[in-house]
Amino acid sequence: MPDPVAELAEQGRNLSPEDRVRLLDLLLESLQPKSTPLGEEAWTQEIERRVAAHERGEGVLHELDDVMAEARRIAP
Repeated sequence: MPDPVAELAEQGRNLSPEDRVRLLDLLLESLQPKSTPLGEEAWTQEIERRVAAHERGEGVLHELDDVMAEARRIAP
């Protein structure tokens, strides 16, 4: 019995590297939940809240190198 996933994977291997990346992006995108206008509005409000807090000098900022080092420590 043919395995359609294996057949598609084989076809994918014959694509150029750029097209394989594009295919991968499309497949990964298909796994993401669809956003809703309500969800988008909630994120917009949260971003605005965080930006305003930053502009008021509230909150703690962390250097990228420190964050990445902590992430590597937690999940090596």
